[in-house]
Amino acid sequence: MRAIRPLVAEILEIRQTVIERQPQVWPVLEKAAGNGGSHEASQVAWEFQRLDARVREILATGAILKDVNTGLVDFLSMREGRPIYLCWRYDEDHIAYWHELEGGFAGRQPLE
Repeated sequence: MRAIRPLVAEILEIRQTVIERQPQVWPVLEKAAGNGGSHEASQVAWEFQRLDARVREILATGAILKDVNTGLVDFLSMREGRPIYLCWRYDEDHIAYWHELEGGFAGRQPLE
């Protein structure tokens, strides 16, 4: 998880940057569609490229980013002989929950 936390932190930062730029970029994107782009649109595109790279880094570890808004990450594991997900959110100090493969966040249960 030590490798995942900084990646999720960067994803949350990128998300915030895109949200902050959205009101000023949307009209530019509409106009730029026909004339080749703009600086603001290029900046947002660059942020999405950064986001994609961080998500790919997380996936390369075997973890799955479930929610970019909260930094929710699942890690495939085994419990009592069956596959489960260990479930961690960026605001949590450590992995303390698990859920069934189809259970999702709503089905989280404490590890202990």
